[in-house]
Amino acid sequence: MTTQQVAERLLISQPKISLLENGRRLAKPRDVRDLCGLYGVKDQRRVDHLMQLSRESGQQGWWNSYGDIPYGPYIGLEAEAASIRLYEPSVIPGLLQTSAYARAVIAGTIPHVTAEQAGARLQVRLRRQDRLGAPRDPLRLWAVLDESALRRVVGSRGVMREQLGHLTRLGAQPHITVQVLPHGVGAHPGVSGQFSLLEFADAADMSVVYLERFTSDVYLEKRSDVRLYRDMYAHLQARALSPDNTRHFIDEAINSYAGPE
Repeated sequence: MTTQQVAERLLISQPKISLLENGRRLAKPRDVRDLCGLYGVKDQRRVDHLMQLSRESGQQGWWNSYGDIPYGPYIGLEAEAASIRLYEPSVIPGLLQTSAYARAVIAGTIPHVTAEQAGARLQVRLRRQDRLGAPRDPLRLWAVLDESALRRVVGSRGVMREQLGHLTRLGAQPHITVQVLPHGVGAHPGVSGQFSLLEFADAADMSVVYLERFTSDVYLEKRSDVRLYRDMYAHLQARALSPDNTRHFIDEAINSYAGPE
C-alpha cells in the first residue's frame, strides 16, 4: 500500500504516515496497534512487544540529563544489549576504564573541551559501567584489546598501573572476558579500526555493529554486515592470547610501569 492508501484506511493524514515511516515522529501505542491491524499482523505477542517499545520510546534515557552527549544513540543500544563483543586498537574501552584514565582520555582526545563538558562526559562514561556490576543480568562483555592499548601511556605511569590492575580484576569476573592481541601476530581483521557488536535478548531485535567515528558514528544492521563482523571477531579471538595468558601479559605490562614517573 502507498502512504496515501494507509492514511485513507486509518483516517489520518498522509504526512503523518510519512513522518512515522521516516522516524521523524514518535509512534504512539495506538498508531502501532492500528498499523499492525491494517498490515495483518496476527501474532499478538509481536503486537504487544511493538506497543511496549512505543511506550518506552517516549521516555528519555538517563544520559539525556547530562546535556548534549554525541553518542547518545549508542548508549541507548548499550543499555538494552544482552552482550557486547568489542575490539579496541588504541585505548582501554570506556566500559573498562578507571576514573583517572577516563579523565585523561577525554582531555587528550577532544580538542577545546570545556571543564563542564569533560565532567559530563566522565560522569556518563562511569555510569555506563553500572551494567557490568548489575546484580541481576549483568552485561556479558567480550573485549579484545590490541597491545597498543596497554603500551600507550594515558595520563601517567601511575594511572596506567591503576588502569591495568583494574582491567585484570574485571577480566576475572565470569561475565567479562578480556584478551590481548600482541603486536607479534602481524596483520589481522581489526587493523581497520575499532568496532563493537551488540546483541539483544529478544530475538525480534536485530544485532547491531557500531563503528565509532570522530564526527559521525556508523551503525550497521544488515545481516550480511553483521555476519562479516562476527567472522572478523571470531578471527581476532582466535589469534589473541587466551584469558589466562592475557592476565600474565597484563601483569608484565604493570611491572613495566613500576618506578618513578
